[in-house]
Amino acid sequence: MSSNTIIVVPAWISLLLLGILLALVFGLPVMVFGKRQQPNAAAPPGWLIPNIDDHAQKSSFFHTWDPRFKIATLLAFCFLVVTLNHPATCILALFTALLAVYYCGTPWQRVRRRLTPMAGFLSMFLVVLPFTAADRPNETLLLFSPLQEIFFHTAGLLLAILIILKACTVALLMEPMLGTAPLNVTLQALTRMGLPKTISQMILLCHRYLFVFLQEALRMQRSMRVRGFTARTNLATLRSMGNFFGMLFIRSFDRTQRVFDAMLCRGYQGTFPVHSRFTPDSADLKKTWLWVALGLSLVLLDRLGPLS
Repeated sequence: MSSNTIIVVPAWISLLLLGILLALVFGLPVMVFGKRQQPNAAAPPGWLIPNIDDHAQKSSFFHTWDPRFKIATLLAFCFLVVTLNHPATCILALFTALLAVYYCGTPWQRVRRRLTPMAGFLSMFLVVLPFTAADRPNETLLLFSPLQEIFFHTAGLLLAILIILKACTVALLMEPMLGTAPLNVTLQALTRMGLPKTISQMILLCHRYLFVFLQEALRMQRSMRVRGFTARTNLATLRSMGNFFGMLFIRSFDRTQRVFDAMLCRGYQGTFPVHSRFTPDSADLKKTWLWVALGLSLVLLDRLGPLS
């Protein structure tokens, strides 16, 4: 550690930085949650309801892109983003993802709902990594006065920032990748790309009937409250919750069996009918090469540019 630069931070600055950090970690989610307005007090949070294809009927750069090329290209772009090593190029990638979300017509309220659950988890990297990162040569270390034996690694802070930027970029790119086409079309494209048909059908049915089971759970919960149930930390509450989950499982299983019987009555033989045909054109290829060029440009700037 002799080659490292150690900066001793006064106690009052340490307390000030600690207060700012706690405000960011705990205050920001509270502010975001506080601004959310639920039309129904019994309604679950928005991110628990994965309306993947709510905005699939719009028209944009991504909506007219062949789903096979779109998924493969944006997925490759995400992998290229993950390989970046500098905050500047990660910020450029994040800016590119924001532009993609803007041009695909996704409401910013939906984007906020996607990023809010990630905020609490990602913010922990800012707390843990600076104090647990391995020593590196020629690194600047901060030594806070109240903590004489614990060093604050600036390299760990940089690593945490990189992880947060990459995670937000990949999460934002899921909107143009999966939300700009109907779910059945997206799954059909994945099947054409090699995804087993059984898995594709399972994903489609799970997404469709997840809402049904959620409404069933809300109805059962409402019935329990009408009958005077109040959750407490006692055996009676545990017994009631056990009965609740058991009954929900049984009803879900029965409904699943009825759905399968209805599918068999309608001629289901292991495959779903196909209603869309993929016909790629020159515009799809141009969009693909554009995103490939963007991803490779970020990697080259990261590896060979002035930041390297």
